[in-house]
Amino acid sequence: MNATATASMTSTGEAVQFWILAVVATGGALGTVLMRKAVHSALSLAGTMIVLAVFYLANGAYFLGVVQIIVYTGAIMMLFLFVVMLVGVTAADSLKETIRGQRWLAALCALGFGVLLFAGIANASLRSFDGLGQANSGGNVQGIAALLFTKYVFAFEITGALLIAAAVGAMVLTHRERTERAPTQRELSVARVRRGKQVPPLPAPGVYARHNAVDVPGLLPDGTPSELTVNATLRARGQIRDVSAEALGELAALEQRSREWQGQKQGEDRKGAAQ
Repeated sequence: MNATATASMTSTGEAVQFWILAVVATGGALGTVLMRKAVHSALSLAGTMIVLAVFYLANGAYFLGVVQIIVYTGAIMMLFLFVVMLVGVTAADSLKETIRGQRWLAALCALGFGVLLFAGIANASLRSFDGLGQANSGGNVQGIAALLFTKYVFAFEITGALLIAAAVGAMVLTHRERTERAPTQRELSVARVRRGKQVPPLPAPGVYARHNAVDVPGLLPDGTPSELTVNATLRARGQIRDVSAEALGELAALEQRSREWQGQKQGEDRKGAAQ
């Protein structure tokens, strides 16, 4: 068996690793397209990118594997995920077509990309096989740099231009032009007074005794708790602590019993030490 045939053979561990990770990568790619929520799609794409990084590392392309995790999965995808979560993109946003004819243009581009992909796969052939040691003889980073800036320099520049165009397009699509003047603080105060709804500032939460917590309502001058000082979500969950007179009395009794128990404990300790 010659060296080329030996290098082209796949071990059992490599085959098992490939088929397991291939299923995960394919599932993540399908989830990116089929998931209804943008956050779930972003997480599926991040999983696919992590699997690609594992493939790179398994084939000896250590530089590409590290870049795949740090740059794409760790930076770009997480930034995209955080932006989606903060902006709150919903499925209803995709129903409004902002650019006329974009669906037909997208379908045409997808068809052209599919034809090119099919033609490229159909004409692909591997006449010679180089081992990892031969490919990385001068260093993995040096080999990638030589290919990017010599053989694939045109494709590399075109990819950079596409990424810049995509970034500019994202900024243009997400920009919202203000069509009316923002109201000033004085105008907001006048409008609040005219509505007659809570003219003075709301009392701070937890304003009573020794507590200053968001789940404790503040007390009004007459001693009654104010429901406006606690969050509506906590109120719906039933996580607001009772600060009525009865509850305060029970708390005071509990504290008194605790002090008495501590006093008895300290007395017993002193007696034991004296004996």
